[in-house]
Formats: sequence, structure tokens, C-alpha cells
Amino acid sequence: MAIPESLLQAIYAGLDKETGQASRLVLYNCGRWWGKNFYARFCEELADYHQQPLANLAMAEFSQAIQQCWKTHGWGQIKLDMTYRDQGFLGVEIWHSPFTTAAPTSQTPSGDLERGVLEIFFSQLTGRELCCAQTSCLSKGDDCNRFVLGLEKRLQQLSGLVASGQSHQSILQTLIQQG
Repeated sequence: MAIPESLLQAIYAGLDKETGQASRLVLYNCGRWWGKNFYARFCEELADYHQQPLANLAMAEFSQAIQQCWKTHGWGQIKLDMTYRDQGFLGVEIWHSPFTTAAPTSQTPSGDLERGVLEIFFSQLTGRELCCAQTSCLSKGDDCNRFVLGLEKRLQQLSGLVASGQSHQSILQTLIQQG
């Protein structure tokens, strides 16, 4: 699906005008709703294609499927970073996101829609209530959008680390040390 940048910019402007600072929460909640429906469709289509449930797929097949699906939907390019999975964190990198490319320039990450999608998608996938936080963002001038998924109690201090301007890698190291 092609989403014109002017449409996305108008959505951001309209939300800002109608809801003010609550626009981030609106986008996040829309992302959660969207992610819930996306997960259901993704599982169904993948199970039909592979003739087996999603849980039986190898990680490489799942990773390739999510990358291709994300790209096909026009949401940019996604990469799952499993480097810190043994410590309880999943990293996600998204390049060429139409959502944050169209977002107003900001000193705080503006991937609230994607954050909601990722949070509910991976919560449903794992069967655990996960939290998703954004550590870098295209709208701040970073090279890509980076997110960290984990249990909420382990990500509580993340917003302070992001606000202090720490890099994604530095934030992950702090989280692991305190884990």
C-alpha cells in the first residue's frame, strides 16, 4: 500500500491540532490496535503458506517472513536483533519508515505508531505482556528507528536514558548491567 507522505504529514498535523500532546498516545494506541490485527493476519497467512503453525517455523523463516511482510506493506525495512535475547531483550531496527519520515522533527522519538504495533505483535507472539521503547528515531536525525522490547519492569528507566541522549548501544549495555 502506498501512503503519500503528504497524507501522513496531514495526519500528524491534524492529531496535533485536535489532541495536542495526547497525539503520541493516540498514535501508540492506534498502533496497538493495528498490531493486534496485523498479528492475526500474519499468523494465518504464514500458517497457510507453510502448512504449519507459526510456532513450528524456524527463527530464520519467521525473520525472513516478517522482513518481507513489513517491506511489502510499505512500512520500510525491519531487522530483528537477537543479540540480547538471552538477557531478555529483543532489538528491532526499522529503516525508511514512512511514519517517522513524515513526523515533525523532534528531540524525542516519534515512532509511537510503530512502537504500538511492535509491542502488541511480540506480546501476542511470546504470550507475555511486553513493553516496547524507542531509542533512536529518523525524526531526530538518527540513521534508523531502533526499539527495545522486554518486560516492563526491566525497561522502566529507558525513557530517562533516551532523554539524556545516550546511544542505543549504550542504553542496552545499561539495561543489561542492571538486569
